Amino acid sequence: MECIPAHLEDLDSKKEQVVEDPEHNVYTRFMKSHRCYDLVPTSSKLVVFDTSLQVKKAFFALVSNGVRAAPLWDSKKQCFVGMLTITDFINILHRYYKSPLVQIYELEEHKIETWRELYLQDSFKPLVSIPPNASLYDAVSSLLKNKIHRLPVIDPLTGNTLYILTHKRILKFLKLFISEMPIPAFLDRTLEELHIGTFQNIAVVRADTPLYTALGIFVEQRVSALPVVDDKGRVVDIYSKFDVINLAAEKNYNNLDVTVTKALQHRSQYFEGVLTCNRTETLQAIINRLVEAEVHRLVVVDENEVVKGIVSLSDILQALVLTNSEEGTS
Repeated sequence: MECIPAHLEDLDSKKEQVVEDPEHNVYTRFMKSHRCYDLVPTSSKLVVFDTSLQVKKAFFALVSNGVRAAPLWDSKKQCFVGMLTITDFINILHRYYKSPLVQIYELEEHKIETWRELYLQDSFKPLVSIPPNASLYDAVSSLLKNKIHRLPVIDPLTGNTLYILTHKRILKFLKLFISEMPIPAFLDRTLEELHIGTFQNIAVVRADTPLYTALGIFVEQRVSALPVVDDKGRVVDIYSKFDVINLAAEKNYNNLDVTVTKALQHRSQYFEGVLTCNRTETLQAIINRLVEAEVHRLVVVDENEVVKGIVSLSDILQALVLTNSEEGTS
């Protein structure tokens, strides 16, 4: 009897799966058939900062406009050179809060360009952008590959930024058309079956964790939110990078030794509580909850509300668009 190599058997089984579910890559095809321009609304708010702007004015503008990041324009070079984000603010706070050489309150007097050149030299990233005629598939790939949350759509002819693409906006756009598309079988499978989400080394904080420690976790573990847990590991709140911007708005960053709970009292927006899910819920249910609640992540808990993992928008897009793509990227 002829012996078939194991890797060829695997290929055959994968082909059978594709035949069983011809719609396995329906979302990949959708993303490849739509351009970034399709997502650009006729009217939207776009905040752009000149790199010569004072840092304190820039962060105040982020807060007052309710945006999380802004493209940076260098008038000397006459082009966009990067983004100013809350992550920049966190990096600076964490690095210089305990420094004897730099007073935190002095930092906000600097221009953005000074911040980038002196204080963020080893942590700011070169600008990653995309042209409006690129496919949404390319946009998703770029967001995930570069591990970024914001992708400016820049017109190559004018050099103007038209829009900022995010995971949330892309998923929301997909959800608008999802009812018109065939439903792939994997949508009815659970997070556990699909291995979607992060379930190891979950970064958490306690109610009495000092804010400075929380900022350190943001910097070192590169996470965007920290579930706040009680002494039994049950989730009671969540502290996200976006919550840190309130420190800039209220100038409370001279005391980072306060607890996370104390810092969360400064939330400017209404907070409806931590949104959770469990591993046995279907991918379809998870997508619906994320889009309807307009949040960036769900905390995965067990039946006792103990934190077991995190499922984020990037996890969902990875699963929907790249894992099941025709190229077999996973």
